Amino acid sequence: MAARPNGCGWEELRVSREQERTEIRRAKVEAAREEGRRQEARRRNLKVSLTVIGVFVLVVGAFVFINRLDAAGERAGQLAAGETQFVRKDSHKLQTAPDGKVTLVEFLDFECEACKAYFPTVEEIRKQYAGKVTFVARYFPIASHFNAERAARAVEAAAQQGKFEPMYQQMYQTQSQWAEKKVAADPFFRQLAQRLGLDMAAWDKAYDDPATLARVKKDAADGQALGVQGTPTFFLNEKKIEPRSSDEFKAAIDAALAK
Repeated sequence: MAARPNGCGWEELRVSREQERTEIRRAKVEAAREEGRRQEARRRNLKVSLTVIGVFVLVVGAFVFINRLDAAGERAGQLAAGETQFVRKDSHKLQTAPDGKVTLVEFLDFECEACKAYFPTVEEIRKQYAGKVTFVARYFPIASHFNAERAARAVEAAAQQGKFEPMYQQMYQTQSQWAEKKVAADPFFRQLAQRLGLDMAAWDKAYDDPATLARVKKDAADGQALGVQGTPTFFLNEKKIEPRSSDEFKAAIDAALAK
């Protein structure tokens, strides 16, 4: 049988165990305090994050609101006499009908495959209805198309030298060479301008001019105001049409001419 500790030994054992329990309690208290500090830090971080997010939302909201006000101001306040959001005085008319009875407006994106698919049909109809229908082309570059806005700027820069139509045609004829790529097509567009014998110094200046981009965006803003969401979008005498074939196109135009 093991010898029993004397009185002093029992007392030392009791003190040791009491100290051990005290250390355990102290460790638990410290752990609880540390957890409290972590939770408080998380609450502070969450509060800061929510504040930052709140400020960001307010800033973005204000930015969108101001942009909408600006766009609304442009649309409502800058329509000159005789202008509409369908056709402005500076809108590009591929051809004009003297009587002005029927007008076809297309909001287009030069990088859009569907626009290219419609291009031959539009060209065919233009020939068939020459002198009877006014054809208007308006820019509506889609944000997800990397070179669409550049293409519109290139065409607009050519338009400033009276070469809108041939540059417009070249964009569709060469679309497969520059579209659907995440590489800026500026050099290629410059080559197209050179083919037309343009004053390249003037074209370069116009291409980089913020006013040229503003002209493109003005078309797009009108399109957005009219509910354009994709391309091509056609309006025949200010009524949206969705022709699925050349025959449907012609039937709609014939009906408008017959009124």
